[in-house]
Amino acid sequence: MDAEEFRRAAHSAVDEIIDYFSSLDSKRVVSDVSPGYLRPLLPSAPPEEGEKWEDIQKDIEAKIMPGLTHWQSPNFMAFFPANTTYPSLLGELYSAAFTAPAFNWLCSPACTELETIVLDWLCSALHLPASYLSTSSTGGGGVIQGSASEAIVTVMIAARERCVREHVEAQDKNGLSRSKSEDEKEWQLRSKLVALGSEMSHSSTQKASMIAGVKYRSIPVNAADEYALTGRGLKNTLEEVGKQGLVPFYLTVTLGTTSTCAVDRFKEIAEVKKEYPNLWVHVDAAYAGAALLLEEYRGLTDGLEMFDSFDVNMHKWLLTNFDASCLFLPRREPLITALSITPSYLQNNYSASGLVTDYRDWQIPLGRRFRALKIWFVIRSYGMNGLKGHVRRHIELGEKFAGWVRDEGKELFEIVSGPSFALTVLRVRLPEERAKEAIRAVRKGDERRTEVKFNEGIADDNVTAVVNGLIGTEKTAEAKTLEKANSVTKEVYEKINAAGEIFLTGTMIKDLYAIRVVSANEQADKTHLRKAFEILVRTREDVLSGTIHSRDV
Repeated sequence: MDAEEFRRAAHSAVDEIIDYFSSLDSKRVVSDVSPGYLRPLLPSAPPEEGEKWEDIQKDIEAKIMPGLTHWQSPNFMAFFPANTTYPSLLGELYSAAFTAPAFNWLCSPACTELETIVLDWLCSALHLPASYLSTSSTGGGGVIQGSASEAIVTVMIAARERCVREHVEAQDKNGLSRSKSEDEKEWQLRSKLVALGSEMSHSSTQKASMIAGVKYRSIPVNAADEYALTGRGLKNTLEEVGKQGLVPFYLTVTLGTTSTCAVDRFKEIAEVKKEYPNLWVHVDAAYAGAALLLEEYRGLTDGLEMFDSFDVNMHKWLLTNFDASCLFLPRREPLITALSITPSYLQNNYSASGLVTDYRDWQIPLGRRFRALKIWFVIRSYGMNGLKGHVRRHIELGEKFAGWVRDEGKELFEIVSGPSFALTVLRVRLPEERAKEAIRAVRKGDERRTEVKFNEGIADDNVTAVVNGLIGTEKTAEAKTLEKANSVTKEVYEKINAAGEIFLTGTMIKDLYAIRVVSANEQADKTHLRKAFEILVRTREDVLSGTIHSRDV
């Protein structure tokens, strides 16, 4: 492909991308292909001779598009968003053109320096403590990682090495275990290390502990605390693992957990950390951290000055395509000490001078892409007010959706959690659950709750059976009802995704099966949330009527 052929191909590709974005609203969100669909459509071996771009491009629509789940669709309300925008795409185009491994400053100074600058911009915009800036007196700074999971395993390794180094140094200083070799002391300590996270922490913390070769313990949370990790819960677990002879060295706290968008109690945890100075505390703010742009959420940063690292994904809510996970540290030294290695072929005068940043020492891989370009393009194209408006608009849409569930759907669904950062978590309410609530209300003398409308097509004898079955066997009946509600909720979720009009995700919260609804796509508006609500209502009715029909037969 020569320059003119590339020009024509690029124009054609851009036109196709624009048409793709314009048609997303009408496309089925979830791919309905079967596993292995693609292999029969492609040759068994690569072509011997090059093909024309026109022929290659045709296969995007014919063979690739059917296997795509459309994450940019305004009807995509699953997981958390993974947005992209035109400025971000342009950043990727230039990055590909400039292709440089960028493992040190000398590779391409602009790659390193732009990353440092735009991450300082973002650090200030998120109202993080000043110590997280690259210009801070503590030696802080930011670095772009591939994902929040990658950031966790990176800082966990830094935490592990810091803990081992400080423990061994403390033993030597106190004259302890001097008869043992350095290697033996380190081995004994490493076998006792344990990483912590709440039971609502993302699974990436447990996976990171597997990679780092350390133990992992999950800290229980409960509904009374809105599923957030508390200082009390952390302290109890720290004392428990200490009694078992283990050494807690790392903790993931979360700003916006995956299941419910809970925010752990940072101020309480910061107080506990004072008693455990060797405990590395990392803040996983992959999705909800974007809300820190808004002044009304500034209070959530209280306590961060006591922690060791913070990560937010611009590739989720902040209109920048994957991958752009922004990791900030108030002190870079532990990370660099753990990951730095300089063979002769990487040595140069600039690195040796200490006047430049070599980001290869801030990450696990050696090479890295010029990801700062797309962040720079997005921030400059939207401005901070544009990014704030995007985040605030979707928080308001989430409130509106939850309002429909509370008002129009109060007899049909129960909100388990939220709305929180545009996420609402709900479950199906069964007719018999409403009957039991009415009975409890009568027993409490609340006459306002004595009238219950059974308009779901359930026969009167079934209602009577529910009432009679409740007396004397409430616990057993409630367990069976919960099991049925979970089953119905899961079936509603599965039928909705099978239909493909919208895409949602399910989750387990303690013993409750629930459906997550979160919309943060740039194209989404009130009509898309309203459609999702109506699909939930309609599908619930279909599932329940089907259950009743099969039972009566």
